[in-house]
Amino acid sequence: MTVTICLGSACHVKGSHAVLETLQRLIKENKLEEKVTLAGSFCTGNCQKGVCVSVNDALHSVSPESAESFFNTQILAVL
Repeated sequence: MTVTICLGSACHVKGSHAVLETLQRLIKENKLEEKVTLAGSFCTGNCQKGVCVSVNDALHSVSPESAESFFNTQILAVL
């Protein structure tokens, strides 16, 4: 599974670094390093949607506050 986080300026301002750190921590805690690849990208063109995160090319809007819930429903539940 590939999870790509937008690190463009709009998403950066909305907390993309915090989302990245949360997902890194949760992947490590759940020992999913072999199953989940985290990647960064520059602007995806969806700036109004907040921190844009794609999971296998499906786009999601994630905030630092919702990152753990996102992980549980969109990553952990799928694996």
